Amino acid sequence: MSATMMYAAQSPAVATQTTRCTVRSTAKPLSGLASQKSLTSLRSSTSHVKHIKRSHRNVIQAVAAPERSDSVKETTIENDNKYLLQNYGPRIPIVFTHGEGCKLYSTEGKEFLDFAAGIAVNILGHSDPVWAEAVSDQATKLAHVSNLFHTVPGAELARRLCEVSFADRAFFCNTGTEANEGAIKFARKYALSVAEEGAEAAHELVSFSRGFHGRTMGALSLTANPKYKDPFKPLLSGVHEAVYGDLASAAAVIKKGKTAAVFIEPVQGEGGVFPAQKEFLVGLRKLCDEAGCLLVFDEVQCGLGRTGKMFGYEHYGVAPDMMTLAKPLAAGLPIGAVLMKEKVAASIAPGDHGSTFAGNPFVCRAALTVMDRVEDAGFMPHVNARGTQLLEGLREATAANAHVKEVRGLGLLVGIELDVPAGPAVTACRDAGLIVLTAGAGNVIRLAPPLIVNEAEVDQAIDIITKSLAALDA
Repeated sequence: MSATMMYAAQSPAVATQTTRCTVRSTAKPLSGLASQKSLTSLRSSTSHVKHIKRSHRNVIQAVAAPERSDSVKETTIENDNKYLLQNYGPRIPIVFTHGEGCKLYSTEGKEFLDFAAGIAVNILGHSDPVWAEAVSDQATKLAHVSNLFHTVPGAELARRLCEVSFADRAFFCNTGTEANEGAIKFARKYALSVAEEGAEAAHELVSFSRGFHGRTMGALSLTANPKYKDPFKPLLSGVHEAVYGDLASAAAVIKKGKTAAVFIEPVQGEGGVFPAQKEFLVGLRKLCDEAGCLLVFDEVQCGLGRTGKMFGYEHYGVAPDMMTLAKPLAAGLPIGAVLMKEKVAASIAPGDHGSTFAGNPFVCRAALTVMDRVEDAGFMPHVNARGTQLLEGLREATAANAHVKEVRGLGLLVGIELDVPAGPAVTACRDAGLIVLTAGAGNVIRLAPPLIVNEAEVDQAIDIITKSLAALDA
């Protein structure tokens, strides 16, 4: 089946969705750029929207006898299994066609409440009209020119990220693992720049139990889970693992003149949803200062509003020397960032690091739309209210369930730790129309919904999860 036929053969609900395009004039222009109106105001172009509508109608009408949605599903899964590398294992046999807000829709037209958000990525939900308008507008102007030249969205995004954080400088990349790879290189270059003449520069790294920092070779070296690491050894040498939350364990491996940087997630996500304790991060900051090494916070999953503050470190009153970001930054488009203090940036020379696609105007325009939303005065109070509702509601609803060991989290990143594998409950949730994740050793139900989730949707998720726990005894 051709791609056009597959598109047109979606369920009637999908056809209706694809022909609806809402224009809103509330999108904010890029701050501080009033003199460049053509680059800073979102085009609410009626003619452009009408063209999109006509294109969708033409595609749908081009097929006289649309194939059934089950055929679309079967063909899609067959192509995935035949042509894609099977590194993700058997995928869940659902083909999603579109989404709106916190809802996803399959080829069969079934509605799902999304409490995974593309693994903590889609913080504005699906098909956000302001985001979509900004991305569409930028696509008609400039998508990519390389980092040989300046672009307005990239410069503006760097400014705004620095101004809302501890940082003086930003480096853009494309993913979270790339951000951590960059931070490793920057840490080692900084250590070289401050090493005494004739002395070997510090090069060792410290990470923590249950930590997850990515799957490329450097980031993988920092990641705790041996299932991810062992098939690819040898990895980076000089990497030491301490126990998360244990200052004595950290002190035993952080060495002056040896350690270049300490990498830690202020709130662990993949590891099982564990928020750090304040005294631990305060003590870790002190250990790093005494050893003359850098403290790096990996906020790829917990940054940009997920915890109810702009960044997770703000809960603790501890600022890092570098911080890595990615997942939610462009609300679905690929971007990563390393934010750093000037002392780190000063050690990096032209040519020390780079990326072809990183920081292009297309993804940066999307990220600026995200920044507009998360910086809105009402956004974080909403996240905190819904996070409290979810956490307290789950604790109350599951209090009598013998399999639930703990419900923990911060903001809208919540984990339900079980005494058995979470798989049966996750499957039951999905069968009931709720998408959730696992974490930890597979015994944690991880919830990371879009940050726009409403009160009724949180109540719906709590109800489905509570009922789905019965599958653990089936």
